[in-house]
Amino acid sequence: MATTEEMEKLQRGRPGRSRLLIVVAVLLIAVALIAVAVYAGWLFPSNSPKAKIALNGAGATFPCPLITAWSSQYVNVTRASTTPGPQVTVNYNCIGSGAGITQITSKTVDFAGTDAPLKPSERAGAPNLLHIPETIGAVTASYNVVEFSTGIKLSGYTLAEIFRGTITQWNSPNISADNTGITLPARSIQVVHRSDSSGTTFVFTSYLHLANPWWNASLVGKAINWPVGIGAQGNAGVAGKIQTTPDAIGYVELAYTVQNNMKVAQIKNHDGQWVAPTLATTAAAAAALASPPSPGGDWANVSILDQPGATSYPIATLTYLLVYKELNVLTTLNQTKAQALVDFLWWAVHGGQDLSEALSYPKLAAGLVTLDEGAIRSITFNGQTLHS
Repeated sequence: MATTEEMEKLQRGRPGRSRLLIVVAVLLIAVALIAVAVYAGWLFPSNSPKAKIALNGAGATFPCPLITAWSSQYVNVTRASTTPGPQVTVNYNCIGSGAGITQITSKTVDFAGTDAPLKPSERAGAPNLLHIPETIGAVTASYNVVEFSTGIKLSGYTLAEIFRGTITQWNSPNISADNTGITLPARSIQVVHRSDSSGTTFVFTSYLHLANPWWNASLVGKAINWPVGIGAQGNAGVAGKIQTTPDAIGYVELAYTVQNNMKVAQIKNHDGQWVAPTLATTAAAAAALASPPSPGGDWANVSILDQPGATSYPIATLTYLLVYKELNVLTTLNQTKAQALVDFLWWAVHGGQDLSEALSYPKLAAGLVTLDEGAIRSITFNGQTLHS
């Protein structure tokens, strides 16, 4: 039987043992929590790089400044994203609408850009290509005449006569009639046009056909036999040729003229008003577009040229991304790349629009965004929808 002294020692020892058990339990719980945190990535998150994917497109130079800005931004967006998915680089070769259509119909690129909607014959050769309006732009009549500031007035009729080669002098009666009170130089006009197959040419010649009865349908298209002038490749090439050629005039997308501080003409619009190409006047022209076709439908006759409205700029156009509805027809894509392409398209018509106005492209109107959303949701790979 334990003595009183032994009992007291035993009782004094129990609190120490309890404290030891508590410490051990706390340590075990802490180890377990650390293990869970490491496994879940809360501690010591993985620094392994994301997978990298490149999407390849080609086509119109008209939206090239915007698509280039998208490419620079989107690689950062996907790199910084905390959601699963690859880092995506978008490569876009600005080679002209005609060459872009050739490459997408030949299935050598993932998507293409064009300002000229597909002709029925082109659609027949590449069924299931969707037109996705990506932005809106203006084709300017830009010139290099030292005596003129920006804003010389040129009617559509006069423009057609210049590019026809009938008006050859800057002080011609037609130009003088449009610009009363201005002394015009008695020098020859140097016409500059595109030498490649171009959606910008399609838009510009379509407008001349509307404005002047002489400019018949045989002179409307992506590539025509110009009656007069010297050729240059791409919007950048035409802009450069105008800038280095005294007394030149040519047609260039608005973003290029703003970037290069070029002089642009005011054009007489549908309502008889002289209107300069700006962000606001281009958007005014686009506002008149009503009931566009479905993205998989026929866009050949869709136009926002010479729209009514006092502030509408008359040489404005939609420009499109061409994408296959069934992406598995492209050998360039697998499921992962197809998903990346659809994700990029969705971003382009939403977050990407925030880059538009700084580059002189109006943001897409809500109705066109809704149209694009439906198109993107319809895209599949091996029958599987890629965006719900």
